[in-house]
Amino acid sequence: MLGQRHLEHFIGGGWVASGGGQRLPVINPATEQSMATVPDGTDQDVDSAVAAARAAFPAWAATPPQERAGHLRRLTLGLQARTEQIARTITAEMGAPLAFSLRVQVGLPVTVMSSYADLAASFRSEEKIDNSLVILDPIGVVAAITPWNFPLHQVVLKVAAALAAGCTVIVKPSELAPLSTDLLAELAHDSGLPAGVLNIVHGTGPRVGDALVRHPGIDMVSFTGSTRAGREVARRAGETLKKVTLELGGKSAMVILPDADSDLFDTAVRHGVRKCFMNSGQSCNALTRLLIPAERAGRAIQLAAAEAGRFTVGDPFAEGVRIGPMVSAEHRDRVRGYIHQGIAQGAHLALGGPDPPVGLDRGFYLRPTVFGEVNPTMVIAQEEIFGPVLAVMSYHSEDQAAEIANGTSYGLTGAVWSADPNHAATFARRLRTGQVDLNGGRFNPLAPFGGFGHSGIGREYGSYGLREFCAPKSLQS
Repeated sequence: MLGQRHLEHFIGGGWVASGGGQRLPVINPATEQSMATVPDGTDQDVDSAVAAARAAFPAWAATPPQERAGHLRRLTLGLQARTEQIARTITAEMGAPLAFSLRVQVGLPVTVMSSYADLAASFRSEEKIDNSLVILDPIGVVAAITPWNFPLHQVVLKVAAALAAGCTVIVKPSELAPLSTDLLAELAHDSGLPAGVLNIVHGTGPRVGDALVRHPGIDMVSFTGSTRAGREVARRAGETLKKVTLELGGKSAMVILPDADSDLFDTAVRHGVRKCFMNSGQSCNALTRLLIPAERAGRAIQLAAAEAGRFTVGDPFAEGVRIGPMVSAEHRDRVRGYIHQGIAQGAHLALGGPDPPVGLDRGFYLRPTVFGEVNPTMVIAQEEIFGPVLAVMSYHSEDQAAEIANGTSYGLTGAVWSADPNHAATFARRLRTGQVDLNGGRFNPLAPFGGFGHSGIGREYGSYGLREFCAPKSLQS
């Protein structure tokens, strides 16, 4: 188990004490005990990081793509070598079950870092269009403001793309789960990444995040978090006309079409439960709404409750546990409030509920919860809950299914199941969402990820994600 750690900012290639002197505790959500402290950063800390990133930018932007790719490959090897340590750190700081941390919380960043090493070496940054040569220049100094639910992955997703493009970066990790970001800084230092190319400033969003967003020395803000916070980031970044990308919330629907036979239907329902409860339900792309033909509602609710009942809740380090604690007491209470609202508005509670799991008196735990008979106008059908809560909803026609699926302010991901793959794809084209899985299609880390509506602006992953960190320039001749 990890001992108490005392961390600092990482600025200009080294560890730097905060000018403010105040500290923020990092609470283990399974034990409710402080496991580390990080600096409560100040405007002066942000100024120092911006100065370091700006000083490093010209040389890094001029570094040959193959050389930048080499740095990313060394970081990939470093992540692989320390997989166990990083996974255990993430499990301790935000509560993801250890098996999930090993496979996804660390496994996915390794894949993403490696993919951007390849892209850095092969990316076409110049294109001839008639009498113009179009050049994709690195946009400059990037502020990456990241969430707690995938604390390393969201950092790597932004940092790897930005570095591949030739940008320098300042990361403001979530103060709830900042420890894995410091492990990345250690790898950057040990691998020889030039000083100032990657910087980390700890602190809160209202203080450090706001200072980065407003800072005139920042050229771009890449933010992942809630829609409410994303609106504020966009508004404040607009004061200095910064480029902003926002990966925000979701209320994603999985639609099982009427032509699914009984075996495919059962498989789809079980798959939907697993996609809803991934990362203990704390995922922006969770499939939290299950849309099924009205005549099969009873079967769907029965299956979903049975599948959800197999999700063991408990100590995230224990073998076989599939749902760990919520990240904080505040977040647990927020999710619990949504469960109360679902009951109050008349949804059928098929499994779970707001009470804590039996025998888990310490830690921020919730029971996996399944609601049936959910009306599209209910709060639990409209708002992002960000916990292990599934809403099963009925439809009477495919037109109504599409209307319900598109009937929230979000549009991040979705899924469609059909006996006919072409039918699934045709229906998926009707969904106003950035990504749709067809019959359980696997995640592709090279395809663009991002949303419509209140789910955000811009795209991440692959070449689409790399382009977000570039500014086109045309040379006419």
